[in-house]
Amino acid sequence: MESIDINSLITDLALILVLGAIATVIFKMLKQPVVLGYIVAGFLASPHFALLPSVVVEANIEFWAQIGIIVLLFSLGLEFSFKKLIDVGGSAILTALIIVLGMMSLGYVVGKFLGYGLVNSLFLGGMISMSSTTIIIKALTDLNMRHRRFVPMTFAVLIVEDLFAVVMMVILSSIALGGSVKGGEMLGSILKLSFFLIMWFTVGIFVIPSLFKQFRRYISDEQMLIIAMGLCFAMVMFSVKSGFSAALGAFVMGSILAGTIEAERIERLISPVKDLFGAVFFISVGMMVNPTVMAHHWGVIALLAIVVIVGMIVFGTFGMLATGQPLKLALESGFSLTQIGEFSFIIATLGTGLGVLDKSIYPIIVAVSVITTFTTPFFIKQAEPCYNALYKILPKSWTRLLNGYSRNATESQAEESANPWKVIISRFLIRIIIYSVVLIALIVLCRTYLIPFMLDWLGDGDWGRLASAITSLILVAPLLISIMMPTVKKSEHELLVKASGNVSLVPIVVMTTVSIILATVFTASLMQGVYHSGAAVLIAVAAVIIIVVSVTLFPTPLRKRLTNIERQFISNINERENRRTGHENNLVSDLHLAYMKVGHDCPFVGEKLRNLDLRTRYGVNLVNIQRAGKLHAVPTGDMRIFPGDVLGVIATEEEIQRLLPLVEAQSIHAESPSQDVKFIHFAIGEHSPIVGKKLEDTRLREDYGALLVAVQRGEDDYLSPTRDLTFKPGDILWIVGDPKQLAKLK
Repeated sequence: MESIDINSLITDLALILVLGAIATVIFKMLKQPVVLGYIVAGFLASPHFALLPSVVVEANIEFWAQIGIIVLLFSLGLEFSFKKLIDVGGSAILTALIIVLGMMSLGYVVGKFLGYGLVNSLFLGGMISMSSTTIIIKALTDLNMRHRRFVPMTFAVLIVEDLFAVVMMVILSSIALGGSVKGGEMLGSILKLSFFLIMWFTVGIFVIPSLFKQFRRYISDEQMLIIAMGLCFAMVMFSVKSGFSAALGAFVMGSILAGTIEAERIERLISPVKDLFGAVFFISVGMMVNPTVMAHHWGVIALLAIVVIVGMIVFGTFGMLATGQPLKLALESGFSLTQIGEFSFIIATLGTGLGVLDKSIYPIIVAVSVITTFTTPFFIKQAEPCYNALYKILPKSWTRLLNGYSRNATESQAEESANPWKVIISRFLIRIIIYSVVLIALIVLCRTYLIPFMLDWLGDGDWGRLASAITSLILVAPLLISIMMPTVKKSEHELLVKASGNVSLVPIVVMTTVSIILATVFTASLMQGVYHSGAAVLIAVAAVIIIVVSVTLFPTPLRKRLTNIERQFISNINERENRRTGHENNLVSDLHLAYMKVGHDCPFVGEKLRNLDLRTRYGVNLVNIQRAGKLHAVPTGDMRIFPGDVLGVIATEEEIQRLLPLVEAQSIHAESPSQDVKFIHFAIGEHSPIVGKKLEDTRLREDYGALLVAVQRGEDDYLSPTRDLTFKPGDILWIVGDPKQLAKLK
């Protein structure tokens, strides 16, 4: 095994981090996104810049950069739970499909225009059709725009694009090697990807949140960081072993953990890790900038950069509009997708490895990626001005048409979701898919390991085969019973009768028949590991009949247990929402314990608890306040409520639902302000422009766009912001606003 040169590793890491620190400070002073500073630092550390020492071993940086991609995608998954992915899945798939197909067609046409052959043109189209998730994450973070309404939809599109990239690589490989697309291989790749995604999410969502709840009190911050990163890299390893990308595995594990009550804690703990390795990744991108190549192919690079930017804006905006999104959200999403990144490099590496890609294309794509990375923050910021300008020049009839289409699409989705049959059929399909995937995995394990082991241990005779068949059937029986459980609940049956007067038996019979057929097929497949096909089918039919009769005539504790398992699975998916509303946290009678985060516009902000009188006015009991990682159990009446606090309250479900809008005080669907609004505190000096003035004379809201929450005078003395309050030097202001504007008050 080749030894690692520790000296060169430390030297290279020191060089890029020092250059990165200097460059980012300069870019921050120039009010530019720090990701651009990282790229410049990478260029300065590369062999292409001779005035400074260069990296000794570039493979060292590539190693850290790959870890950076993994941590960045893991962090993204933590903010985008599986439930969110389901909620925006349909729109995201259609939008991503429009973008990928549109950009691939555009890239193919440009490739033919530049004189490339069929294969090179197709690879070029594939390389420019994938926006960079990591670059967009960093740009939105630097611009403090991760909370904007368009971000969840954009992230969903990016993840679907990454899934499409796996299939695209299979298609491009088939074309490169055989000159045509092998439909069977492509379908197999799609099915394999779907199988593993369902398996990962099903097992992960059921197991991990349950373990966290069981052992939560034993897990410190240090242990939680180790557990989170260990789970991340374990899923990365499993993803790579299954033939998928490391980035996909990292995102999947992040999405699984995002649904747990520990998501915010994990996100806070890995933030320094993400910042460190993310910086190395963007520095490594800057190291690939080659001025010689850029000078020689500047025309092609400029053309492709324009194609990427314009194409992504057009297809991204059109895709969002096609799924019923408002014009402003569609433009913001389209403008944020204007770059290519890591998947472009992966596809380029694939073409190079197959020996079918022109050698000049790889450095050209790197240059285009660097240019579009530089321009991404600027285009993200230009989305809103572009919308305002477009709104003014668009004919009013067009505006009404777009708004009407978006509203109709939303209303149509709401009507469909309220249809009882849609709910029943959707649940049936989801149950069939999930249980089928788990059953297939269990059958493969039984036929690969369990049955051969038992036949080897007990012998290949009749008794050995019988024992093997019975043991494997016992293992899969709970899943077979789950597939064949009743499709329509009693409450849903009553709702259907109330809606239409009678219930059609046709859908119920069809769903029941499908369930029985699937159970028979799976059982027969399992038995083929023990007996020949004819006997396996007979045993499967007999086993299914026995299960159907026993479940129908003799309800067992097992059936109740399976129902509880399904409820636990649904509860784990909705764990964070349940924690917020207290829905699944029932204490006694109809009282629930809920945790809600205080918004900036909450009317309680700055007030003492004794003045709020929450118990009398709202019927709730405040049991604790979590602030900056510290828990204040049974807070006193002198304690004040600040934005960002997490309130633990006990109340009935109706009282919690009535209190939630007041506490959170801002809808997640509302447009967020474009400026950097934060809740901060600082002391004012003798030369502050408000010293000696009364609050009513300072015009804080008008001149500074600020909301004063409280004034701290002394160690524990908090003053309410009354109109006649006079400011003194040394007062600590607890205030909401733009830090740049508020700096003038210091």
